[in-house]
Amino acid sequence: MNLPTHELIAATLSATSVWLGTRRSPWCYPAGLVSVCVYIWVYLGARLYSEVLLQCIWVGMLVLGWWRWRQHLDSKGHVRIAALDRRSGALHLAAGIGCGLVLGHVMATHTNASLPWLDAQLTALSLIGQFWQNRRHITAWWMWIAVDVVYVGMFVNKHLFVTAVLYAGFVGLAIKGLRDWQKAARNAAAA
Repeated sequence: MNLPTHELIAATLSATSVWLGTRRSPWCYPAGLVSVCVYIWVYLGARLYSEVLLQCIWVGMLVLGWWRWRQHLDSKGHVRIAALDRRSGALHLAAGIGCGLVLGHVMATHTNASLPWLDAQLTALSLIGQFWQNRRHITAWWMWIAVDVVYVGMFVNKHLFVTAVLYAGFVGLAIKGLRDWQKAARNAAAA
């Protein structure tokens, strides 16, 4: 298989994973695991090394998230939503930005990475988004909306058009996830 075929397979699996996440299904995690394994090869070919690093970290985060979600299912098999306090959210966000700056410096000075600063910052903020998602916070969807909008531009710049379209779709799915999770949280509070 060639790079565009790998990219298409990874994009399809990734979209499936996010769609399952909007539905609060723990099956989003196995689909995501397969997707990130394929995306490692795509990003290596595009010299987006922070993205390769991110995909490797995703493997561990997805396993952990799947385990955590399975511990917090409601009677219908959907994950229960948990609140994120502002102080913790601000600390996590600051840590993500700081790690992005450190990673950007490393990539810019020690590799031939393409778009090292942008790629690194998106990587770090994506990790915060996944951390929040693993912990079942609605706020994760806000992070995904912001990060995915910027990712679209980066992938267009790198001529990864299938992935750019995927991330544009992710923006729509993140908006859907935000609305669906907000509705579920309201329904749980009313019950």
